[in-house]
Amino acid sequence: MKKTLNYIKFIIIISVVIIGTSNSRIFSFNANNNNLTKIVNLDTMSKKVYQFDYNRLYGAKDTLIGDLTGYVYNCPLCTGRLACMWKLDLSDGKTTYKDSVYGDVRIVASSTNLPCGTIIRFNSARIANEPIIAIVLDRGVNGNAIDLLSEDVQYAIALGRSTISYDILRFGWDNEG
Repeated sequence: MKKTLNYIKFIIIISVVIIGTSNSRIFSFNANNNNLTKIVNLDTMSKKVYQFDYNRLYGAKDTLIGDLTGYVYNCPLCTGRLACMWKLDLSDGKTTYKDSVYGDVRIVASSTNLPCGTIIRFNSARIANEPIIAIVLDRGVNGNAIDLLSEDVQYAIALGRSTISYDILRFGWDNEG
């Protein structure tokens, strides 16, 4: 009887060892850390941040359709000042504004449908081959029309009137980016 018990114990121990070693391969893994010096790749991180910011800043929040025309700072009904930024003097021929988020952008007039500081993007083959980013800093048009501040009268006349589709990238000053 003792021999039988010892034999059963032996079989149980062998079974546990065999089962234990065969299952251990399932749970074993090899964790390699190739970054032992703890160096952070800032280039990769900056590209990821840039990609996130680009989508957040340049993704259209809304799209509108309106007429695009041109105007100059010294037109008969113009004062040379902007409705949204009275202190900004345009008599030097300036047609751009340095926005804290979007950089140098063109200046446009719109109706009160778009609040001051709104950033828009539109395409016009008459002006440029690339999309134009502009900021609403003036008033004087109705509906969804956009009036692009131009360098001179000839440029405004050449621009003419065309119907365009434009994207809203930012609504007013309070929605920075």
